[in-house]
Amino acid sequence: MQTPSPSVPFSVRDVAPGAVGMALVGSSVTVSHALVDAPLLSVQAVRYAAAAVLLVVLARAARVPLFRPRGREWLWLAGVAATGLVLFNVAVVRGVAHAEPAVVAVAVASAPVLLGVLGPVLEGRRPSRRVLAAAGLVAAGAVLVQGTGRTDAVGVFWAAVALCCEAGFTLLAVPVLRRHGAWGVSVHAVWLGALMLAVLAPLVEGPAALAGTGARQWAAAGYLAVMVTAVAFLLWYRTVAAVGAGRAGLLCGIAPLAAAGAGMLTGGGTPGPAVWLGLAAVVAGLAFGLRPARSDGPRATAPGAGRTGAAGSADRGGRTPAAP
Repeated sequence: MQTPSPSVPFSVRDVAPGAVGMALVGSSVTVSHALVDAPLLSVQAVRYAAAAVLLVVLARAARVPLFRPRGREWLWLAGVAATGLVLFNVAVVRGVAHAEPAVVAVAVASAPVLLGVLGPVLEGRRPSRRVLAAAGLVAAGAVLVQGTGRTDAVGVFWAAVALCCEAGFTLLAVPVLRRHGAWGVSVHAVWLGALMLAVLAPLVEGPAALAGTGARQWAAAGYLAVMVTAVAFLLWYRTVAAVGAGRAGLLCGIAPLAAAGAGMLTGGGTPGPAVWLGLAAVVAGLAFGLRPARSDGPRATAPGAGRTGAAGSADRGGRTPAAP
């Protein structure tokens, strides 16, 4: 897979999977409330183990080849699992113990800015000024949607950790998406995360931590395993492979919108004016940042020209779409 440059056009089909994936992540907030009193690490270990099995079964049914990681790929995939799966969950839980949930949510909603800067760098090109401007607009809109809240220094620290983990979940996958595709990265990150949690859970929560887990909590964990892990991971990495980490990062703004919508549907009340203003800002940012750059079409170039475009880098010969 070749990473697309900012000037390579893409279709709604490229962006739609990531948008749906982020909507699933955002709408899962309501479901996650059922796990507040559950043993965090133990339940998450079971969740990711179940998701890994499901992903492998689906990959074989779809006849998608899964390659064994080699060399440094183990480090990149372990980084995705450690940051995006293990540490992120710890940061959110520890963060809300010292801050209102909105504080952590606002920090995570700033991920498009980090992805807009660091994503293109990892992909070997310059950050797009248009995507950076759109990322700022999306992040600002997400802040309005989530609101602000009270916190202390510890809460701010865990919120910053959650932000870095959210960005790491995408950025650390960029170097391995070329060979493994969306399926491979999802499978390896999930089983590695399950293994890490399976080791940590007995040490932190004890071997019998799951004994008191109720049916409602298991149902919530099952939903998270299937829809928010197996399905959402595949959709997200497919979009990252298609449009690049910078543009895909803009879709992070959909998560808080989906969370607000899910809260409204489950009796959380009608959003206030600030939420609607934030919604408009996110939509505007997405429309601006995801709009393909103007294509000048084929044109003659002087010998040696076109090796590096003015906006960053030239097309490196197209791209291989992610596995379906």
